[in-house]
Amino acid sequence: MNVSNVDSLLAQMRAAMTAAQGGGTTQAPAATGGVDFANVLKSSLDGVAQAQHQALDMQKAFAMGDDTVSLSDTMISMQKANIQFQTTLQVRNKVVAAYNDIMNMQV
Repeated sequence: MNVSNVDSLLAQMRAAMTAAQGGGTTQAPAATGGVDFANVLKSSLDGVAQAQHQALDMQKAFAMGDDTVSLSDTMISMQKANIQFQTTLQVRNKVVAAYNDIMNMQV
């Protein structure tokens, strides 16, 4: 996920927070030309999956004795994929916790 996607996601979350607090307009950021949250989420998940597939392919190539793949590149690729997966897992945990908090609120 690049910086512009993160910035637009942050702006969308701030607008949602302002709308939830009763301030600002009720118009959704996607309607004003912003980035759709579902699309950003899907693209970030696709990026994690792609990084994992790349790491797996590099592992296989290194194990098969391919001279173009070095051990250090393989290990770095594996660590990047692991960090991306762990980040996604932590975001998922935070979203589930927030959902549970919202569902347990008394109205």
